[in-house]
Amino acid sequence: MSKIQLSPYVNFQGRAREAMEFYEKALGGSADLQTGPDGRVAYARLEADGALIVGSDGHPKFAPTVGDNMAIALNGADKEQLSRAFTALAEGGQLKAPLTKQPSGAEVGYLTDKFGINWIVSIDNA
Repeated sequence: MSKIQLSPYVNFQGRAREAMEFYEKALGGSADLQTGPDGRVAYARLEADGALIVGSDGHPKFAPTVGDNMAIALNGADKEQLSRAFTALAEGGQLKAPLTKQPSGAEVGYLTDKFGINWIVSIDNA
């Protein structure tokens, strides 16, 4: 079994760059921001002394409601293990987006589990 990571995932609703700069200053570490062709932050990651925050600007057509802008992010490179986890987490819940190949090469899917917890599962291309 390969190593997987679990972290909060935040939809910063267009303020990811500002948020990551703030957390970088407050917590230390170094933020990595990847922007899409539209200039929005498609993926942001800050690691600081064992803490990890992942997020994005979100999609302007799909603004989250308060409380729906947070998810648990499950990430790793073991496609079989993470695909199985994605399927299991979706049981009794609501699939928001199936695991889909992204321009970066990673596969990403979104769901809400049967307890109302949002999840984003990302399988890195190894």
